[in-house]
Amino acid sequence: MRSWIMAQTWRDLLFAHWPVPAAQLAHAVPPQFELDLWEGQAYIGVIPFRMDRVHLRALFPLPWLSATPEINVRTYVKCGGRGGVYFLSLHASNFAAVSIAHRFFHLPYFQAAMKVESNEETIHYDAQAGDAAFRGCYHPSGEAAFTRPGTLEHWLTERYCFFALDRKGNPIRGEVDHTPWSLQPAEASIEVNTMTAPFGIRLPDVPPLLLFSHKLDVKMWMPERV
Repeated sequence: MRSWIMAQTWRDLLFAHWPVPAAQLAHAVPPQFELDLWEGQAYIGVIPFRMDRVHLRALFPLPWLSATPEINVRTYVKCGGRGGVYFLSLHASNFAAVSIAHRFFHLPYFQAAMKVESNEETIHYDAQAGDAAFRGCYHPSGEAAFTRPGTLEHWLTERYCFFALDRKGNPIRGEVDHTPWSLQPAEASIEVNTMTAPFGIRLPDVPPLLLFSHKLDVKMWMPERV
């Protein structure tokens, strides 16, 4: 069995998901992948959080590489008999982390100006990269619990691989391992959210499904051809 190549810790993470028409997503997802739907409905997520303790296997976290805010835009696809995450974009403030992830994991990483502050349990988050921007605050609003299989919350979050295309346009899959998510209901005040605008996707005027996680340790494997 192959060994994991990278480990990291995700902190103060908000899952914010909206239902969107599958037709809106279809043009943003390569035809090599099939949209994964929940009861016929497509979902898109905007996920702000902080990463730290980022390090390659057998190495200690390096100060210039080991921590960065990140915000990603994701949806869900199927390929090769598996369901997983497809990232439309990932933005981080650390240039070195962006460069390494883009090169080795073939993910659409971009650098952004980002500022994250916390006040007790409230996270104030600000990210700006051209037309893509997010500004708001969020906090947990209930007890932590594991999601139940067969629920939308479980379907959205318990994903253990991501899909992308390599430089030749071939579908690849990266395995991700972590304990099951311990999640809390969340509340958010989102002032600006144009993270999906670069893809021509307009979020509906409905409250998003919000979930919060304080911390999750993650291991990642080098992607391989599907």
